[in-house]
Amino acid sequence: MSPGAVSDLREDIAVLYKGRKGSVDFVDVPPLLFAMVRGQGDPDGPAFAEAVQALFTISYAAHFGLKKRAGLITKVMPLEALWWFDEPGHADPDEPVTAGFGGLSGVDRESWRWQAMMVQPEPIDEALLERAREESRAKELPALDLLQFERWEEGRCAQTLHVGPYADEGATIARLDAAVVEAGLKVRGRHHEIYLGDPRRSAPDKLRTLIRHPVV
Repeated sequence: MSPGAVSDLREDIAVLYKGRKGSVDFVDVPPLLFAMVRGQGDPDGPAFAEAVQALFTISYAAHFGLKKRAGLITKVMPLEALWWFDEPGHADPDEPVTAGFGGLSGVDRESWRWQAMMVQPEPIDEALLERAREESRAKELPALDLLQFERWEEGRCAQTLHVGPYADEGATIARLDAAVVEAGLKVRGRHHEIYLGDPRRSAPDKLRTLIRHPVV
């Protein structure tokens, strides 16, 4: 990658960040480096908001650091999150998927578990992210020290696009899982959401959420 060139990981693995409403796609997700924060509680509460703030801060700091030190330009990837709740015998991340917001409607929101995360495109690495963390300390972000940097391979997955409020995801999830069964597969792992665009600036009926379920 030459100085001044723009790297957009979404173009390199575009199929992983695209979807059509009503259409289910099967994709293979390779190992990717994530910045992530794990937590528990209401997604409208302060802990999740602080996690998101830390993720965006560290991601932009790493991208600007790369541009300053190497003249390389990358684009920040979308916010993503895994959602689940602990059940007896279902705490393993390879256990069947726990449904998203719609499927969690009967569960106390303070019991929801989540992992907020953002992919970090190459050539960003753990060392650059740690440097970005240290350079961000003046911002006094509550979740800064909760950030972890891990490479994760999600593998074979089914995904579809949901357009509308998060609380209305139930029907979309049902169609997604029905397509998995029809393909002779079964779901595994945790419910995965990718927030396309900026949810903070979108009306509820315009929200675009890519819903992904690992399969086997």
